[in-house]
Amino acid sequence: QVQLVESGGGLVQAGGSLRLSCVASGTVFVINFMGWYRQAPGKQRELVAGFTSGGSTNYGDSVKGRFTISRDSAKRAVYLQMNSLKPEDTAVYFCKVVTISGTLQGDYWGQGTQVTVSS
Repeated sequence: QVQLVESGGGLVQAGGSLRLSCVASGTVFVINFMGWYRQAPGKQRELVAGFTSGGSTNYGDSVKGRFTISRDSAKRAVYLQMNSLKPEDTAVYFCKVVTISGTLQGDYWGQGTQVTVSS
């Protein structure tokens, strides 16, 4: 089992910045993906940013140029620096890890952290 603990959400004015953190603990095998999704009220959960197994990064179109994902592999941590925040970035942000063990894949989600951007 993998546990994910997120931190760093909060309330910020438009144009401000926040930094989210996610740390994985437990029995972690090979990490195939580690990153962030978000879900706004009445909308589907969407990819914000993530690292793939090859080390490349993917960003959602709406956050490119404003958000930066980074990681500390030794700490099994991933971070999301969010700059130039907009009211439409308001959502619950979830950390996600996909692990591979042989032929088995495990999908793990954090509990979510609220980000609210006021106009």
